Amino acid sequence: MSDRTSSKSVVDFEDFSGDAVDLIEITGVVKWFDVAKGFGFIVPDNGLQDVLLHVSCLRRDGYQTILEGTRIVALIQRRDRGYQTFRVLSMDQSTAVHPSQLPPVRTHVQVTPSSGLERAIVKWFNRTKGFGFLTRGEGTEDIFIHMETLRRFGLAELRPGQVVLVRFGDGDKGLMAAEIHPDNPTPIGMAH
Repeated sequence: MSDRTSSKSVVDFEDFSGDAVDLIEITGVVKWFDVAKGFGFIVPDNGLQDVLLHVSCLRRDGYQTILEGTRIVALIQRRDRGYQTFRVLSMDQSTAVHPSQLPPVRTHVQVTPSSGLERAIVKWFNRTKGFGFLTRGEGTEDIFIHMETLRRFGLAELRPGQVVLVRFGDGDKGLMAAEIHPDNPTPIGMAH
């Protein structure tokens, strides 16, 4: 097998069906990881093709999410469509980049805000489609919100009825969210 770089880098394990699988230990860097989509990719140091990292593997090994740029040590296996992470052995987030530090995505989802920070309610949001709509109440124009905007401000999802703080502007097809934050209640002692 061409994957066997040395005899100690391949480990025999049983997968969930009880079949033995060949696993390769790799060290690499997380290229990207999307919590909403539930997966991302690792670029291995040894020159192998990118390795799929699924959220179920992360959670099984005790991690909730992982940031772009994180150094990772993992056991991977060859699947029909390429390599996939089998186990996360360790990660070092000292090289990670928080989504808010990433350069703005140059897509149709960017808009210059023309409003102040206003309260809005999530009308609906579909993670699979990657967008949704917010409302400021009856008789107001809906505000389009894209998944990329959520990511930039460190949010993984929105729930219908959830109250958020949003700055918005005019997009190609109507109002678009430019910035979004959870609406956290005023801390005790701050209210008048």
